[in-house]
Amino acid sequence: MLRCITAARMAPSDPSARLAGALLGAATLTSLEAAREAGLEPAQARRLWRALGFPPADDDARLFTRSDVEILQGVRAVVEMQDVSLDDLLQLTRVVGQSLARVADAQVTTSAARLRSGGAAGNPAPEDLVARIESLTPALERFLAYVWRRHLLAALRRWSARPSPTDHVVTVGFADLVGFTAMSDALAPRELAAMVDRFESLAYEHIPERGGRVVKMIGDEVMFAVDDGSFAADIAIALVEACRRDAEVPDVRVGLARGPTLAWEGDLYGPTVNLASRLVNFARPATVLVSDALGELLKDDPRFELRHLRAVNLHGIGRLRSWVLRRARVA
Repeated sequence: MLRCITAARMAPSDPSARLAGALLGAATLTSLEAAREAGLEPAQARRLWRALGFPPADDDARLFTRSDVEILQGVRAVVEMQDVSLDDLLQLTRVVGQSLARVADAQVTTSAARLRSGGAAGNPAPEDLVARIESLTPALERFLAYVWRRHLLAALRRWSARPSPTDHVVTVGFADLVGFTAMSDALAPRELAAMVDRFESLAYEHIPERGGRVVKMIGDEVMFAVDDGSFAADIAIALVEACRRDAEVPDVRVGLARGPTLAWEGDLYGPTVNLASRLVNFARPATVLVSDALGELLKDDPRFELRHLRAVNLHGIGRLRSWVLRRARVA
């Protein structure tokens, strides 16, 4: 719906208009007409559009297409036939909207960068950018559906492996690049982007491989979660070692904490997450700090060496005991 809103505001000569029509069809309906044809209350349709992150539209503006009607009909069918509340559906909708907005932005940005690297001076011509996106869209659409199915199966396996549906005890980790703020001022934007991209590549190389899940990337920081505490420890050490070997990124530091969490809209919340985030701020470069509970769990594991640190008082957390985690030395 964002794309059809944008399409309706384009001049006929805008090269993006052809792509908009191909993706969603002709914009001939107002929002009220689209909602009525789909059998939804206009207020329900507006809530859905807002949850997806699309900009508002005037009630009398003809900005919507048959594709919008079909999606709204599907929403109504899910609510009525699958016993799903609209609020639950909107929660999922927000996650989808946020994620795909990032995908769309990344696709446009990457396509423009590729055209510039091919010799175009300055920003590429709009018609060239649209042509490139148009050529890639069918394959990307299939790819997105495939990736969603794979992640859905993985999420179901993680859920099924829990001792009970309400038991969500996991190890949460934060890893961030040391000295990133200072480097942001010193490096050119393209150099900074290359460094962050390399860090993301290392995170996605080592976290899923060892049984973890990348929850989110936050610029110079990655948040990950692992059911098994020893897998989390292996991930943390592997990230430290990988960044030390890699000349393109600075050292990384990691904080790990284990405990109950609240899973909400694809993210994790709660005291365990807060503790892991505070631990990473105390960690020295190329060091892993783990919470007291996780240290107790790992201290007898022969693969690791742990050293207890003196307790400190943290605002909002209280008295904190932690451990420095290292890989065990080979005799």
